Amino acid sequence: MVTRRRALADLLAGLLAGVLAGVLAATVALPAPAQAANGTIGQRETVCASDLFVRTQPVGAWMGTLYQGQTFLVEGPRSGGYVYGFAYGHINRRGWVQDGWFC
Repeated sequence: MVTRRRALADLLAGLLAGVLAGVLAATVALPAPAQAANGTIGQRETVCASDLFVRTQPVGAWMGTLYQGQTFLVEGPRSGGYVYGFAYGHINRRGWVQDGWFC
């Protein structure tokens, strides 16, 4: 009876080790999430967020949306967490976007 319990314990320990190894391997294989950063004045930055509203002024009226991978030329100034510049793509106009969402 003791040997049967020992065999079962060894089997469970082996299964647990295999599951943990699989979880670890899957976690390591995942791509790292994109790290967003503030825009640099004078640089054409890539939008890292899934979407980024372009506004007429900081916290102003919406006039378009930039999507991940599209670009924004950061011209400045900064105001209240927003930055002014030129939104490329289908918007093609100047406006304000929330800073901190560029790759």
